[in-house]
Amino acid sequence: MSFKKKMLLLGGGHAEIPLIQAAQSLGWYVITTGNAREGLGHPYADKNVFADFSDKDAMLELAKSEGVQAVCSGCNDFALLSTVYVCEKLGLPGHDSYATSLEIHHKDKYRALATRLGIPTPRALVVRSDADFETAIAQLTFPIIVKPVDLTGGKGIHRAANVDEARVAYKDACSRTRQDHIVVEEFVQGSNHGFSAMLVNGKVAFAFSDNEQYYINKYMVSGANSPSTSSDKTLAMLREYSERIAQELHLVDGILHIQYIERADGTPVIIEICRRPPGDLYIKFVKYATGIDYPKFIVLAETGEDISDIADVPTQGFWLRHCIMADCQAGDTLVTSDASPASDKLCEGIVRDVTFAPEIQGNIVEKFLWYKPGEVVADKLTYKAGIVFFKFNTLAEMQDKTARMTELAKIVVE
Repeated sequence: MSFKKKMLLLGGGHAEIPLIQAAQSLGWYVITTGNAREGLGHPYADKNVFADFSDKDAMLELAKSEGVQAVCSGCNDFALLSTVYVCEKLGLPGHDSYATSLEIHHKDKYRALATRLGIPTPRALVVRSDADFETAIAQLTFPIIVKPVDLTGGKGIHRAANVDEARVAYKDACSRTRQDHIVVEEFVQGSNHGFSAMLVNGKVAFAFSDNEQYYINKYMVSGANSPSTSSDKTLAMLREYSERIAQELHLVDGILHIQYIERADGTPVIIEICRRPPGDLYIKFVKYATGIDYPKFIVLAETGEDISDIADVPTQGFWLRHCIMADCQAGDTLVTSDASPASDKLCEGIVRDVTFAPEIQGNIVEKFLWYKPGEVVADKLTYKAGIVFFKFNTLAEMQDKTARMTELAKIVVE
C-alpha cells in the first residue's frame, strides 16, 4: 500500500464531516478522535482513536504514537487549544502559539485584547470570587450577560435582568467552567451576525457575512442566512478589526471567525472570536453561498499550505442554513428547577418525524437529518434533528421564509 500522509483531526461529529472529506481529497489519511463514539463524522475517517480531545497532553501522545504530519482542529474551542498545543510541541505548521490562541479563545483575554486595540466589545468584568461578582453587578448596567470564559454553543450563558437572576446565572456559569473565573458583561442591543474571514499575511483575503437566527436557546445559533443585512461600512470595519488583531498577535494564515452584534448606528460589537471552523456545517454553508471550497482552504491553512489564491467572492444568491430543533408541544412534560434560570426548561418528548411544508420543498438544496423516530428530546435547548440548506430566488423570499422556518420545517414531537 502506498504511503499517505497522516493527519490527526480533533473531533468526529457531523460538523467535522466537510473537513474530513476535504482532507482526504487533498491526500491525507485522516484519524479522528474524541469521546463521543457516536459522532457522525467518525465513519467518514480512515481511522478512529477515541480519546478526550480537551486533554492536550493526551493529544500530544496520540499524535506522537500515530506519527502524524499534521493536526487539525474540529469545531470546538477545546479541540483548537489542544491542536495548537500539540503543533507547538511537535513543531508542526498551520497554527498560532498556544499563548496567542488563549488570547483569542478565552473570553476574558479577548475582551482585554479588544479594549487594548480600541475594538468595540461589551463592557466586561472578570469575576474570580463571590465578592468579585457582587462588585461587578453593582458596577455594570442591567441587563447583563453572565458567561464562562472557555465554553461555546451557548453553554452556561445567561442574560439577567436583575440581581436575583444574575446570582442564579453566576452559580450556573461557575458550575460549568473549567477555569477559576467567569466573565460578566453588559448586554448589547442589536442584530446578530457572523463574519468569517481567511487571513493571508495579516490581511483579509476572503470574507463572508451572515444574519444569525436563534430559536429556543437564545445563545446558540440555530440558523444563518446570507447575504448579510450589514452595511458595506460595517463589513469594512470588521475587516479592519480583523487585520488589527492579526497584526497585533502575528496570526498565521487561516480562518478568523467572528460573531458580532450590529448596533442601530452600524457599529459592529464583537462578542465572540475564534480560529477554528464554526460548527453545524457552517463551512459547507459558506461553500454553497460563495462557491469557494471553504473546508479545503481551512485544511490547507491548518496543514501549513499556501492559501493565497483564495478569491474574495461575495455571496452568490440567497441562502439559509437551518438547524432542525425541537419545541415544546402541547402535552409535553416541562421540567424546571428553581435553581435554574427560566430559559433552562427541559422539554421531554418523543420524536416521530421531521416535516417540511410544501412551499419550501423546492428551496431545499441538501438535507442532512440524523434523528431516529422514537428517540427522546431530553433537552430542547440543545437537541437537533439535522441541518438543511435552502436556496431562495429573491431576497424577499429568503427573509420571509427564514422568519417562518421554524413552522415550515418542524420536528413532530409527541
